[in-house]
Amino acid sequence: MNNFEFKNPTKIIFGKDTIEKLKDEIPANANVLFLYGGGSIKENGIYDQVKAALANVDFTEFGGIPANPEYEILMDALKVIEAKNITYLLAVGGGSVIDGTKFLSAAAVYEGDTPWDILTKNIRTENGMPFGTVLTLPATGSEMNSGAVITRKETREKLAMGGPGLFPKFSILDPEVIKSIPKRQIANGLADAFTHVLEQYMTYSVDAKLQDRFAESILLTLVEIAPPMLKEEFDYKAASSFMWSCTMALNGLIQKGVPTDWAIHAMGHELTALYGIDHARTLAIITESHYKYNFEAKKEKLAQYGERVWNINEGSIDDKAYAAIEKTTAFFKSLGIDTKLSDYTNEYDGTAEEIAKRFTDRGWLGLGEHQSLSPKKVEKIVKMAY
Repeated sequence: MNNFEFKNPTKIIFGKDTIEKLKDEIPANANVLFLYGGGSIKENGIYDQVKAALANVDFTEFGGIPANPEYEILMDALKVIEAKNITYLLAVGGGSVIDGTKFLSAAAVYEGDTPWDILTKNIRTENGMPFGTVLTLPATGSEMNSGAVITRKETREKLAMGGPGLFPKFSILDPEVIKSIPKRQIANGLADAFTHVLEQYMTYSVDAKLQDRFAESILLTLVEIAPPMLKEEFDYKAASSFMWSCTMALNGLIQKGVPTDWAIHAMGHELTALYGIDHARTLAIITESHYKYNFEAKKEKLAQYGERVWNINEGSIDDKAYAAIEKTTAFFKSLGIDTKLSDYTNEYDGTAEEIAKRFTDRGWLGLGEHQSLSPKKVEKIVKMAY
């Protein structure tokens, strides 16, 4: 196992009827900006629960943060922060709202020329404006980590940011909120969390036995709960496991002491930026091609994954590894998620070349756990995903 340091300061408040505990977490003298997305929280009762919990707090609302949080809209929110002398942020939503709030947390204290530099220049935020979250859509793990991804429509870019100052002070996780989530978004959440684990697990062995078992346990849980999560009737037990699995998939724990990949995400982000495809679905598009292209480097771990998660016990290491890739694709399809770019657009010619050029222009000379995936190799992987 590799050397590591681990600190996660986010307080988790988990369980039924926990949104009311907001009143105990936000400082009494805070001037709060309450941020949310497209307004679904006004239809499912979450908005009213949050407002009731904020009854004794000064707050201003800012709604309309879209999926793939958009820079220009967030800049409008930043103007509100400045005009209203906001001192505390509250994100009520899924990963997009929380990521947008992290950007605002950084931008509110940034002293440079333009907040977009935080993303283009990879500026780490050591101390941001404090914020908490009420999670309404499990998927990204943003409620318990310090990373975010922001989209800029004007330039068709989707870039990552982060830093130790961007951990939420607290996050409220009430599985009851899942009751009102459309099944398409549930499927996305399952695929997103599953791929988050693979990015931190599907590399090469450093004899990190416990870390491997942590990762495999999340994958096994997601596979087990997927069928009940996609049924029409609400299953609180399955929803609880789903919500916590999504959080544990990307709160930093399973990546400690092991090599990580993240090339699938890097390529997937570009597909979202270019075509507006749901983030989780871009990951499903790239996964099979990525593992097949990098088969020799990953086959030992792929075979282990096949044995432990998919119960593939016959054949050679190569046989098990190939079967594991096929099982992964089949899992995505069982969620109703297509796995080829051509399933989403007819205008895919030139996509691979465009993504490779973007990586070259940014100076990204090598992706993956070995930093060996040059833009030219990325081009080949994306073409395999057509």
